[in-house]
Amino acid sequence: MIPDHLTTAMAIGGAAAATYGLRLGGLLLADHLPQSGAFRRLMDALPGCILVALVAPGILAAGPWGIAAAGVTAICAARTGSTFLAMAVGMAIIAVQRQVF
Repeated sequence: MIPDHLTTAMAIGGAAAATYGLRLGGLLLADHLPQSGAFRRLMDALPGCILVALVAPGILAAGPWGIAAAGVTAICAARTGSTFLAMAVGMAIIAVQRQVF
């Protein structure tokens, strides 16, 4: 049986190697990818898709308050251009909701 601390170290090392490998692979392959066309549009949209896939379940799990906070955050970000301010407003809405309701 492998000790817990060794298993943890192996998991961290594996995650670090995978992350480094993906980044290195992206750098090495970037010059060989199409710079225009449908594939380029897909690659440009991918970070937003990943963000939505990660954030949407949390928003929906928070219920109507989470949806409202996300909406206000999006409006704040669009109007002010400040991501930090928008995130602070969204977190404040959820914090108030959790304390009051």
